[in-house]
Amino acid sequence: MATEQELSDFLKSVEKRAFKRAVWQVRDDDTALDIVQDSMLKLAQRYGDRPAQELPLLFQRILANQTMDWFRRQKTRDAHLASAADLIGGDEEEGGPDALEVLQAIAGAEAAAESAETSLSRREVLRLIEKALQELPARQREAFLLRYWEELDVAETAAVMGCSAGSVKTHCSRATQALARTLQAQGISP
Repeated sequence: MATEQELSDFLKSVEKRAFKRAVWQVRDDDTALDIVQDSMLKLAQRYGDRPAQELPLLFQRILANQTMDWFRRQKTRDAHLASAADLIGGDEEEGGPDALEVLQAIAGAEAAAESAETSLSRREVLRLIEKALQELPARQREAFLLRYWEELDVAETAAVMGCSAGSVKTHCSRATQALARTLQAQGISP
């Protein structure tokens, strides 16, 4: 059973990475923050009595479910708004904030110590990587982020995504190949 301190330490250790992952999924800072906060609350309220070693996998699953729930609600909301817009003759609003701004804010202290040329180059590479990640299909992006960003193993990723280990391997392989092709076309090589 996790103590309050263990739960608090765990949540502090995952908050920034969970936020980045959510931003990459929903492409909106405020929404991503809401999803992460809801996931943390759900973990604390429903699973706070679980052993500390179970918390990472439970949290990743909750975060994935909260994100999927948000997409489902958006789909329903958009369908209703589209119907209303057809009746009224209105247009949908567009866009959302750039997730690169979030990355730049977090990396701001590191960038201050770099030369302007190095900093500009790094930001451009991050922008290209982010764009390539956003172009991946949702399941490939999710598998890639869980495996390489969250550093979960194949079995844990499969449990979070609710699929087989073979599917995770396939999604990750396709994601890495697509990212490599996209980045090489932009002149970025390992």
